[in-house]
Amino acid sequence: MMQRRHFLASVAVPLVACSSQTDITGGFTGVDHARGHRLRDTTAWPAPAVIHRTHTVIAGGGVAGLAAARALRLRGMDDFALLELEDSAGGNARAGVVGGIPCPLGAHYLPLPSDDAPEVQNLLEELGLRQRVAGRWLYDERHLCHSPQERLFFNGAWQDGLLPVQGVGEATLAQYRRFAMLVEQARSAAQWTIPIQNKPLAPIQRALAAMTFIAYLEHNGLTDPHLRWYLDYCCRDDYGAGIATVSAWAGIHYFASRHGFHAPGAESAEREGLLTWPEGNAWLTRRLATPLGERLCTGHVVLRVAQGRNGVEVDAFNTATQQVERWQAQQAIVTLPIFVAARVVEGAPDFLRQAAQRVVYAPWLVANIHIREPLHDRPGPAPSWDNVVYGTQGLGYVDAMHQSLQPVPGATVLTHYRALGDDGGGPSAGRKQLLEQPWTHWRDTLLAELAAAHPDLPAKATRMELTRYGHAMAIPIPSVQGQIGFKPLWNMRKQLSKTERFGLQSGRLRFAHSDWAGYSIFEEAFTLGHWAGA
Repeated sequence: MMQRRHFLASVAVPLVACSSQTDITGGFTGVDHARGHRLRDTTAWPAPAVIHRTHTVIAGGGVAGLAAARALRLRGMDDFALLELEDSAGGNARAGVVGGIPCPLGAHYLPLPSDDAPEVQNLLEELGLRQRVAGRWLYDERHLCHSPQERLFFNGAWQDGLLPVQGVGEATLAQYRRFAMLVEQARSAAQWTIPIQNKPLAPIQRALAAMTFIAYLEHNGLTDPHLRWYLDYCCRDDYGAGIATVSAWAGIHYFASRHGFHAPGAESAEREGLLTWPEGNAWLTRRLATPLGERLCTGHVVLRVAQGRNGVEVDAFNTATQQVERWQAQQAIVTLPIFVAARVVEGAPDFLRQAAQRVVYAPWLVANIHIREPLHDRPGPAPSWDNVVYGTQGLGYVDAMHQSLQPVPGATVLTHYRALGDDGGGPSAGRKQLLEQPWTHWRDTLLAELAAAHPDLPAKATRMELTRYGHAMAIPIPSVQGQIGFKPLWNMRKQLSKTERFGLQSGRLRFAHSDWAGYSIFEEAFTLGHWAGA
């Protein structure tokens, strides 16, 4: 694998010139929450000023909507329109530019998919990211995450990997080994796949889905603070909330469906391969959106989806013309978040209304921090793609220039992530913070947090742009029925056709979004969208 450029690390951090944080420009960008709130707050809309006719309307231009559009094109179906709220498609996988450097506004990597995700594998082959050579699949190394991949600032120094190991005692290591054993037992007792297969759950999975992860850890005597911090970090990173909120199924699935959990000193598998780009997963969504041309209608707030005997009607507010437009079609694919779909679909089916009542969403903050020159580094591994500070509320940062391989490091953008699903009062409190706190509050909070590892960061930062997601992802909370996600239970689907079983359907409406899987990752959104359009 190609090695990226290494920063020169100094043993001690030199003094830097003092500079006021007020010199750092910035603000909120990336998401126009007022558009969504207009749908919530407006009680009456004018009659449609324009009427369009097409075969299929796709409501929502996130990963699922883009996947549905691709599936239609693969079938030779070009008569469709995709309606997207924001000014660009991609949902949580879009990008921005700060100081001339591309950077992600959300999702920033894709693990190499297994054979459980053939739809994702096919997409990567289509985009030239993988090809078969001499009977083996090889990935384009330019897009694989370059080494070093990840590190943790722990006990005053950087260490390789994110599991705290530097200076921990035997009691901690014993708990690491016990958790590794439990993960392997779970992997042996059930199938753990990404995306989730439409198959009956094993008894162990149903039991885990009915309890919180922290209850599972308590039951198994896993009380070590270092282990719990790491598991809490993993859950907040993937699910938007920590071990006290997500289900034990989610906590185990994080490891059992991928690379397992390897205690220090044990024989471990090779570090998980992943694809990443300076702009994050927007590299993928932009390539999915480009072929759509005029069929992609951005800046359109979907107001109403109604089906009748002879077709469907979809009304949307065009933010550019300030007019309501109507699409008349044979069918609609609804790839909106569940809580939005339940609001706009007239006569919503029972499974949609019930799902909307159960789903809980995590708010997120993504901060892109431009620095004019490299940061001085503490002892330990060289700066990595993913850099995490132990014990903090944030999820660390990724370096937008990590993949550049430039021989002399220079300016870059650090993309910092913060999940607010259970931070100080739960999701509602997190959304309130995002709406009410000025951007300068987040600037000062994040710089102070990261300065524990990088004291020179405030003096070298020039600009900070923040993206707020009030409903970023569905949190996989426990279900008393031991159910995963919000799709109808297996025994309600087993008699249905393949299309109905894999893509939720109600008459002329098909539904697809990562929400239905109960957690938000590219593989789930793309697969559900593909099934809906296939």
